[in-house]
Amino acid sequence: MRWTVHGERRLYTSPWVDLALSDVERPDGVRWEHHLVRLPASVGIAVVDSADRVLMVWRHRFTTDTWNWELPGGWVDPGESPLDAAAREAEEETGWRPRELRELAYLQPVAGITDAEQWIYLAERASYVGPPADAYESDAVGWVPLAEVPELIRRRQIVGGVSVAGLLQLIVDRARVQPRQSAA
Repeated sequence: MRWTVHGERRLYTSPWVDLALSDVERPDGVRWEHHLVRLPASVGIAVVDSADRVLMVWRHRFTTDTWNWELPGGWVDPGESPLDAAAREAEEETGWRPRELRELAYLQPVAGITDAEQWIYLAERASYVGPPADAYESDAVGWVPLAEVPELIRRRQIVGGVSVAGLLQLIVDRARVQPRQSAA
């Protein structure tokens, strides 16, 4: 069933977030103001090396007071494609320039209240170009073995939605390409 949107009233606007009330009506005629958070598009990127390790940043998120490993990522700048934003963010946050990016996943993380769109890319080649340009983004940059990712998720050392979704999609994709050998 599709809801009818009669209008929207902005409560707060900034370059990073808009808060609005949407005048919505369900098909049964019930009508009310529904909170809506509008966010710019964002990206994440999984850079994987030949040793099957993924490039990640160790950082603190003050909003949840959480330390965790995350894929490099951030906002898509006005006029920039998500693919170009992913390459830029990887280089700025890690010092590694990814090559031959392809889309890994697309998600709408909290579709019931926000219009946020997130693209996640995969690069299986990258070259080191120097220290991260955005040194304040993380405490460490490291190569995390992909085989350790499920346990890091279980131990809440990878908790960001883009990172969890992207890494799990990568693991699923790899399992399809390289099915497990059955024990004889």
